[in-house]
Amino acid sequence: MTTYGLLLFDDAEELDFAGPWEVFTTSSVLRGGADTAVLIAERPEPVRCAKGLRVLPDHTLDDHPPIDVLLVPGGRGAREVQPYNPAVTGWIAATAERAAWVGSVCTGAFLVHAAGPGRGRRMATHWEYEDALEARGEVTVVRDARYVVDGNLVSSQGVSAGIDSALWLVGRLHGRDHARAVRRQIQYDPAPPYLADEPLTA
Repeated sequence: MTTYGLLLFDDAEELDFAGPWEVFTTSSVLRGGADTAVLIAERPEPVRCAKGLRVLPDHTLDDHPPIDVLLVPGGRGAREVQPYNPAVTGWIAATAERAAWVGSVCTGAFLVHAAGPGRGRRMATHWEYEDALEARGEVTVVRDARYVVDGNLVSSQGVSAGIDSALWLVGRLHGRDHARAVRRQIQYDPAPPYLADEPLTA
């Protein structure tokens, strides 16, 4: 049994945690409900995320089951507010010591770095904030990979890249065929209609 703990906080980017949540919970369904995913926040009240979505956490920092996989999302709260909140950074540091895996999505890398587990490691983050993360020091920012694995730390680029890293992680935990089954179940086969490298026309 694997317990996934996903951290929530005000101004967290919605897809940063909802994408991995979908991967983890679908993985559990395909494993007959063997795994658990929980949302954890500093307080029990609903959390208002970056785009206005309000989410009710399952547990608080002081009241949650043991976590095997810790996932830290990004958003303005991760890079501007929570890195200076000792209750959250202390919790991440303590939880990371006991967890088998630690993951960050987008600018969640700033929070993982501030808490300690990201220091001296290779990490990915949103392209817009790579220089800012590098300026924090004690980190090697990888700029050309959707996700980066360094030891038991898995970090990913912006927003949707968290789905990629979550699929890699369930594959590492439960096998590649299982990860492929999860990907098929959630119909994750990106084919964006407007590619970034296409010329813009009127």
